[in-house]
Amino acid sequence: MIVALLLYYRDKDKNEVDFVIENAAGELVGIEVKSAASVSGSDFKGLKKLADATGTALKHGVVLHDDGKLSLPFGERMYAALISCLWGR
Repeated sequence: MIVALLLYYRDKDKNEVDFVIENAAGELVGIEVKSAASVSGSDFKGLKKLADATGTALKHGVVLHDDGKLSLPFGERMYAALISCLWGR
């Protein structure tokens, strides 16, 4: 049985992450969803704050977007991925 919590993150400076998934082992994945025309490093601000706050518990930070055909890494444990990848496209 897989047990996971679906949460969100917001710090005192109002940095946010749309979805934080935590598994039974305390490992985290942060997901930010963007509809902007492009993905930039600033889209990872909340995910980087979450990484700083949780250390090695954050396994991956992902910005999901609909910016054409672009999926690529944006630093250590940070990735931009097309929303369509959720459905295997």
